[in-house]
Amino acid sequence: MRGAVIHAPGDVRFETLDDPKISRPTDAIIRTVATCVCGSDLWPYRGAEPVAEPHPMGHEYVGIVEEVGSEVTNVKPGQFVVGSFATSDNTCANCLNGWQSSCLHREFMGTCQADYVRIPNAHGTLVATHEHPPGEFVPSLLAVSDVMGTGWYAAVAAEVKPGSTAVVVGDGAVGLCGVIAAKELGAERIIAMSRHASRQKLALEFGATDIVTERGDEGIARVKDLTDGIGADSVLECVGTPESMHQALHSARPGGNVGFVGVPHEVSVEGQELFFSQVGLRGGPAPVRAYLPDLIERVLSGRIDPGKVFDLTLPLDQVAEGYRAMDECRAIKALLKP
Repeated sequence: MRGAVIHAPGDVRFETLDDPKISRPTDAIIRTVATCVCGSDLWPYRGAEPVAEPHPMGHEYVGIVEEVGSEVTNVKPGQFVVGSFATSDNTCANCLNGWQSSCLHREFMGTCQADYVRIPNAHGTLVATHEHPPGEFVPSLLAVSDVMGTGWYAAVAAEVKPGSTAVVVGDGAVGLCGVIAAKELGAERIIAMSRHASRQKLALEFGATDIVTERGDEGIARVKDLTDGIGADSVLECVGTPESMHQALHSARPGGNVGFVGVPHEVSVEGQELFFSQVGLRGGPAPVRAYLPDLIERVLSGRIDPGKVFDLTLPLDQVAEGYRAMDECRAIKALLKP
């Protein structure tokens, strides 16, 4: 098969790789219908994470089941499936508590920008649709496998409630999906922080009521101006930098909550600062599997359309251009078709 391999920062190649095989009875092999480049893929691409040796890339996927192991009974060959970037057995204590991304048998996906993918823990990870969805739904179902599920978790972790005010820090695909999530969970006012006109437009389409273009202390001050000097009930931090975390914490009101889903890089929170802020802080890898059935239904019913975050579609063999376009902010998110 063919797939993306990162060799060094800025160096992603499309190469011939070994076909995946069933190695455990809980595995499945899928043929990808669509995959994509994630904002978190840009961390190693930009050199913010080390690339010790060449390795495959990609953790978002939808596809058709080709083969299943002997213990996989919930999906079968020929079905269209959506999965999560974190695999889970869906039976351990953490899974039963709704935290599948901390499954005791968790494995993080990392080979999905390819023609075929082996899915560990397939029985607990994959959700099949009732039938093969029309092509127009594929981008949104692909978004559900990570960025929509992660944006949803950001809103849940920030405790967005009906009638509340939410701030979304970050206008990438996760942040934009966080706008969708905040609206679906009933936020009355949604403040999206963005400096990019095309992303501002999409945020407003998704349900944002206000746009804040300022960053840092100026951005915090603008949020306070919009919230009678108090701050927001809920803040979704969808970037993962020290600056974005600072902005998120100081945009929340006392008693408010921050849900942080941007993978932290060099982020630290000083204890007394957090203590006296009286702001709740929760984050981590999103338990996407917990949300899949609900989000898939919202997509197929036409209630949400997170696939609009894909503003660049390329053949899979042009995956390197997808990385370049996102790195240079020429695209919000690149969808790849095998």
